[in-house]
Amino acid sequence: MAKQSKKQSINVDNQYVRKETLYLVSLLALAVGFFGGVMFAVYKSDSTPVPGPSMGPAPQAQAPQPPAADPGRLSMIAELEKETQANPANEKAWIELGNAYFDTGQHEKSIQAYRRALEINPNNANVWTDMGVMYRRSGNPQEAIKSFDKAAEVDPKHEISRMNKGIVLLHDMNDMEGAIKAWEELLEINPVAVSPTGQSIDQMVQQMKKQPQQQEPAN
Repeated sequence: MAKQSKKQSINVDNQYVRKETLYLVSLLALAVGFFGGVMFAVYKSDSTPVPGPSMGPAPQAQAPQPPAADPGRLSMIAELEKETQANPANEKAWIELGNAYFDTGQHEKSIQAYRRALEINPNNANVWTDMGVMYRRSGNPQEAIKSFDKAAEVDPKHEISRMNKGIVLLHDMNDMEGAIKAWEELLEINPVAVSPTGQSIDQMVQQMKKQPQQQEPAN
């Protein structure tokens, strides 16, 4: 994907997070649904977009599959495990171990490693965000939301956490009002933000506001 202007995209230049953290944005078209009868193609943020809009019902969203744990990766994990055991105050080692578990799809281990890093330094918004993605993948969207909120609390200008919060609220918790609020807060930080799917966040929010609100079932 070509690098976009800082003024035209979610600002990640100074906010390194795992590549797969942004995969949540690939759920955006599925979460928002149909606008004018068109569903936009879904793709991972670190892959080539699937060309063109497509018609028809939205497919079931699938999380990206983790890469195979090759011997080199397993060796790296083993070394990081030794390092964190020997030096439990090594914040960087805990983060790297969390990232390694993240990359190999070991959700719970990744969460635990990130938690250890955050016990040492609770003000790392990127780690809170990555942990939120792991919570979502492990089927715990409530804890994912808490993690994204914490990321935004420690860094009020953190954009990715707000983007991901809106996606989880809308896609996993069926909370359109909450998602709109999260993305409006993102727009306060970056009024011209666009998602990696190429959608203008502002236009998307305006379209969502026009959608019929879901009615509560009658008793």
